[in-house]
Amino acid sequence: MHVRHLSVADFRSYTSAELPLEPGVTTLVGLNGQGKTNLAEALGYLATLSSHRVATDAPLVRYGAERAVVRGAVVREGRESMVELEITPGRANRARLNRTPCRPREVLGTLRTVLFAPEDLALVKGDPGERRRFLDDLLVARQPRWAAVRQEYDRVVKQRSALLKSGQAHLSGRGRRGRGRPGDDDPAAAEAALHTLSVWDDRIADVGAHLTYARLRLLRDLGPYLGKAYDEVSAGASDARVTYRSSLREATAERIAAGEVPEVDELREEALATLAEVRRQEVERGVCLVGPHRDDVVLTLGDLPAKGYASHGESWSFALGLRLAAFELLRHDLGDDPVLVLDDVFAELDAGRRERLAGLVGDCEQVLVTAAVAADVPAALTGTTYRVTLGGVERVEDADAAS
Repeated sequence: MHVRHLSVADFRSYTSAELPLEPGVTTLVGLNGQGKTNLAEALGYLATLSSHRVATDAPLVRYGAERAVVRGAVVREGRESMVELEITPGRANRARLNRTPCRPREVLGTLRTVLFAPEDLALVKGDPGERRRFLDDLLVARQPRWAAVRQEYDRVVKQRSALLKSGQAHLSGRGRRGRGRPGDDDPAAAEAALHTLSVWDDRIADVGAHLTYARLRLLRDLGPYLGKAYDEVSAGASDARVTYRSSLREATAERIAAGEVPEVDELREEALATLAEVRRQEVERGVCLVGPHRDDVVLTLGDLPAKGYASHGESWSFALGLRLAAFELLRHDLGDDPVLVLDDVFAELDAGRRERLAGLVGDCEQVLVTAAVAADVPAALTGTTYRVTLGGVERVEDADAAS
């Protein structure tokens, strides 16, 4: 799989830009703030419908423009597909696949990318949400149908949370005035609120069980690739492992942490039982305390958690190992390579890690590299070079001239 051409209009800093691409290595060289990462971000957006830098679409549209457009010609097994996305803040985005209008979600899987960027250090040092997003993004890249499950789960959590917040008085039995005085209770309202919450309990348990099961199977498949990738990047300095920390009851959570993957039906029943146990806490706090949105992925080096104990270099190696493991898993599943994007990575690595990374990715079908100066990119990754200046992209025939 490779991208033959990338085109953007009113995307980030670009009024318009055209980037011809070929299999092999393409390097975008330019000073910071000139727009290199914007092009890498556009490529990733075509594959995932999201940005690795921001949580909403509004910053992707050039200031003063109403909408942004990203197009990519994707070649796989000798056949070319054209993906086009129109990003309009405040309105539903629009998509075309081979010039035919479709829902944006329907383009998922046409292009698959694995993107490593400085922001990925948050996979090791950041909040659980970063690691959950890594898993769920990889789930969708592996099987696009999980995008619908993920979206449905987010909707259920939002609705159930709103019910908990708005119905705290009735759900807790404090009545309409919330003072607990005799005569304040409203049995009918309390019963209705509890019935509605029960319906949402069933829904969050059902959708959450499927999502948890998929995550657990994904981690089981990813583990061996991670160990190998970390060893290769760090020269075998330590044993890198991942385990899943579940919000379900302690006994089940311990089994899951040990690597067991319960079936969906068992996960659903455990979720319902756990919800029943924490009902009072949820009502008091007005938040959902059980489900995939409360889980975490624990990263360990040897016997110690990477977060808080890993050095800066080890943290970089772990984050890079996760991305390389994702690449190898997708390569194995799909039978061809996703597009690998290395955004401003080499400047953050020491000489040894640079050379080892270059050796690992040199045989990938297509690699896009961004760098402030050409000298940051190892000589082993030779290919086409473009100079990026504010609002412009120009091919450089002599790579030394881009330095």
